[in-house]
Amino acid sequence: MDMKLSQLEARIIGCLLEKESTTPDQYPLTLNALTTACNQKSNRDPVMSLSDAEVLDATQALITSRLVTDESAFGSRVSKFQHRFCNTEFGNLKLTKQEVAVTCVLLLRGPQTPGEIRTRTNRLCSFTDVSEVESVLQGMAEREDGGLVVRLPREPGKRESRFAHLFSGEVDVSSPAVALSSESVTHADNARLEKLEQEVSDLKEEVKSLKALLEELTS
Repeated sequence: MDMKLSQLEARIIGCLLEKESTTPDQYPLTLNALTTACNQKSNRDPVMSLSDAEVLDATQALITSRLVTDESAFGSRVSKFQHRFCNTEFGNLKLTKQEVAVTCVLLLRGPQTPGEIRTRTNRLCSFTDVSEVESVLQGMAEREDGGLVVRLPREPGKRESRFAHLFSGEVDVSSPAVALSSESVTHADNARLEKLEQEVSDLKEEVKSLKALLEELTS
């Protein structure tokens, strides 16, 4: 996948994809609506606090990259923005409704498990079960023109692996978040082991004392 969106650009594309589906009457979005969508406290990770100027600068960069267009009417004082990210006559990226939904939530919320994706796409599409989500993810990962998502190593203590999008370039599967999680578990394991060793040592001393006492009583 040649596309390399910044974190803010990914947020903008995700918001445009989401609002196109959930609030079609308000789409394309004005700058104010787009900024509000980017700064939502729900369904966003991380939560951002962006200014109109920051969103406008990133949107202008996406317009230059031909991933967004300004759909303002002639003579209008208010700009309205629409994505050209996928499923348009201008680009080669064609996605199913389920693939668009998966892409949208990964852009807006970062890496997620298939179970989380199924729950969080319920306003955008429907999945019969988690197996169907996994099937869609596998298809997106194995596209002939380049994978769109990647499976991350399963985190310690987790039942499912998370998936991340590749629209911002390759993902470092040994990222600090994963490494920190593993390191924390290792430290916890070491602490438990040291505690158990101390308890065994104390028990041995107690048994030794009891044996000595028993010998004194029976002698």
